[in-house]
Amino acid sequence: METNILLESGTNELELLEFFVGEKDYGINIAKVNEIMTYREVTPLPAAPDEIEGLFMPRDKIITVVDLHKVLGNKLPAGNDGLLILCEFNGLDIAFHVTSVKGIQRISWSNIEKPPTVANNSQTGIATGIAKIEGRIIVILDFEKIISDLNCSASLDMTGIESVESTRDTRFDTKIIIAEDSPFLNKLVVNAITDAGFHNIASFSNGLEAWNYISTFANRDNVRDYIGLVVSDIEMPQMDGHRLTKLIKSDDKLKQIPVFLFSSLIDETMKRKGVSVGADEQFSKPQIANLIQAIIKRVS
Repeated sequence: METNILLESGTNELELLEFFVGEKDYGINIAKVNEIMTYREVTPLPAAPDEIEGLFMPRDKIITVVDLHKVLGNKLPAGNDGLLILCEFNGLDIAFHVTSVKGIQRISWSNIEKPPTVANNSQTGIATGIAKIEGRIIVILDFEKIISDLNCSASLDMTGIESVESTRDTRFDTKIIIAEDSPFLNKLVVNAITDAGFHNIASFSNGLEAWNYISTFANRDNVRDYIGLVVSDIEMPQMDGHRLTKLIKSDDKLKQIPVFLFSSLIDETMKRKGVSVGADEQFSKPQIANLIQAIIKRVS
């Protein structure tokens, strides 16, 4: 599938693949999507959760198939085999079984709202955003949480965390800003950084909230006395990580704050976009030990 994912860096836009699970409307960032295929038979995995249909092997690559109908409690219409959305993120190859695909929508992150906090069912508890397009409401799913709920080892890779040159007794006074829209991953990242000795942490659920806080220090001469480093996801409602980075690095005083991008979307294309907006470091989301080591090195 050819897509125009090379949007200009820092414009706060994304391309959203809109699809249906049953009769409900959902979306995924096209940057996570490799291909869309017609459904085909899969090989079941013994003792796997019901939501995992099994494995299939297109072009000699083994891919796990997750049935979003079972994850979300929506039924696949009779006589419709559905489609497979092949994705790659966090170092995993996953195919999501959906009913149909509507198309690609270009939208600003500013038009994506946080899910209602009062709702906590199967469809909103694993949602990271709500998009409004032409009168339709599209739920953007937290695919990382879906996969992590099915396989606990698929969230953050803690390999090497014990080798981080810090202990729980070490305390760093440096203030760390975290911008991560997934409540599940936000908590994991904050906890891991806290365990490394950082206890002055402010976390935000999207780039806009983080920017509103960071920008209040724009008139301070020694801004790093107040904010030592920013760690940001890339895809977030209201304002994405590339836009947040660009705003920080475009300010004469704030630009001295190091910005680390920590995302499941980091590949060569995304690295180039991150460099173009001024990111100091970029890390793929599974390897949190590498992130923490770089934070300690930067603030020590």
